[in-house]
Amino acid sequence: MPIEIAPSILNADFSNLELVIKQLEQSGVKYLHLDIMDGHFVPNLTFGPPVVKSLRSKTKLIFDVHLMVEKPELLIEPFVDAGADFITVHWESTKHPHRLLQKIRSFEKKTGLALNPATLPDNLEYLMELLDLILIMSVNPGFGGQSFIPSQINKIKKVREMIDRANRKIFLGVDGGINLQTARNVVAAGADFLVAGSFIFNGDIVKNYQELLVICSKAQD
Repeated sequence: MPIEIAPSILNADFSNLELVIKQLEQSGVKYLHLDIMDGHFVPNLTFGPPVVKSLRSKTKLIFDVHLMVEKPELLIEPFVDAGADFITVHWESTKHPHRLLQKIRSFEKKTGLALNPATLPDNLEYLMELLDLILIMSVNPGFGGQSFIPSQINKIKKVREMIDRANRKIFLGVDGGINLQTARNVVAAGADFLVAGSFIFNGDIVKNYQELLVICSKAQD
């Protein structure tokens, strides 16, 4: 499976998101990662469905909406209506992840499940048939610009094995602290979907994205 890089606009210039999106499109980006934070599940607060809907009218990029919120059940329909393509929820945020993933599927959207650094991958076993994306959090969620937690490499390897055994097309994503070095390491461990924020948006967006993509392709070979 080719490597996909999903820039997270959490670190972008919010005063001119339309220009940012055009730069990403010029780079060859296919996915846009949208971090939704409620100030409760994580300490930060970002934006909601109206912003996603306004961006949806500006681009055909695939929207990966990452819900870092309490009670994500209440926000599935608003983000479906806003134009989400993938909806990624946290295993830790709901008592009934199976039911929640079924709900996302009922709207014919792709499903993602994120695991915080302390969450064991064994919790995925009974959910594999409902997943399109497994997102390993390699930082504690809530803020951009954090350092990669090295212990997550072993989790990536274990989840890669689980996906291979399931024999299903499931992206294995990593979110947090992605740069040229950590990207090389996580791809070598089996990741094929990288969420990158600070690295891409600190400087020349097009150049940074393309450098990251080259490193990932080499690591995969």
